[in-house]
Amino acid sequence: MIKEISKEAKTRMESTVEDARRKLSGIRTGRASVSLLDNIHIDYYHTPTPLNQVANISAPEPQLITVQPWDPSILGQIEKAIQTSDLGINPSNDGRVIRIPIPPLNEERRKHLTKVVRDVAEEHRTAVRSIRRDENEKLKKLLKDKKITEDDEKAGLEEIQKLTDQFIEKINEVAKQKEQEIMTV
Repeated sequence: MIKEISKEAKTRMESTVEDARRKLSGIRTGRASVSLLDNIHIDYYHTPTPLNQVANISAPEPQLITVQPWDPSILGQIEKAIQTSDLGINPSNDGRVIRIPIPPLNEERRKHLTKVVRDVAEEHRTAVRSIRRDENEKLKKLLKDKKITEDDEKAGLEEIQKLTDQFIEKINEVAKQKEQEIMTV
């Protein structure tokens, strides 16, 4: 039973770290990256659809992203979705392709983005701690129901704490890498 609880905690914590990676990849660093547009959705036939499912997205130059929709009639929708996103980028539309120049980041914007990175990291550290609390409660319930011994409970709590420390450290590493990426000129 303890192994199952530990395994479930590990799986949930791994998915939390992956979510942190995905959210941090969408934060702009000053160089073109197609993952920058991962969180942008458009209304395609009344269905919210990720941009990468309706268009070819590429970064032909270090400071430029191009978006070429497979259906040219949605060009305006894509342009508007990019403009209204919180990325702070301004697309230009030539009738077939949307070009998105990625301006270099100024010092103020870099500092703001590092705060955003820290907020995302803290949100995910809190999620890991919440998973720890849930799993610890399961262990305490098993002890209360006399399905495990006190020693088993103690070992289980220690195992879950080790996992928590390990995954919080992974989140810290991911956030630190992203901060360095942002602050590199």
